[in-house]
Amino acid sequence: MRTIKTLLLIVALTFSSILVASTNAEDKRDKSVVITEEIGKLLKTPSFILEKDVKASVTLTINKNNEIVVLSVDTDEDYLVNFIKSRLNYKELPAPFDSEGKTFIVPVRIIPEG
Repeated sequence: MRTIKTLLLIVALTFSSILVASTNAEDKRDKSVVITEEIGKLLKTPSFILEKDVKASVTLTINKNNEIVVLSVDTDEDYLVNFIKSRLNYKELPAPFDSEGKTFIVPVRIIPEG
C-alpha cells in the first residue's frame, strides 16, 4: 500500500512538472507591458522639435473594440496633450485584450533626438 502511494505521488509530481514546463512564457507577460510597448511605438518620431525631455502621465482604458481610449493627459505642455491624444486615441492594439473598462496610468517621457 505504501508503495502505491509513493508511486502515485511520483506520478503526480512528474505530471505537474510537465504542465508547468509546457506553459507559454508569452502568456505570462503582463498586459500592461503590451500596452506600454504599443504606446512607445505609436509615440515614436514626434512631428515637432524637442529641446528638452517632456513628461506626461496618460490615463487610458481599452474599449470593447480593443482600441486605446485616452481619458486624460497630465502635463504642463499643451502641444504634448494634443500630440498624445492624436497618436493614441482609438488606435487598435495588436493582440486581443480582455480588460475592457479597466483604467491604466502610463508614464510617458519623450526625449529629444540626437
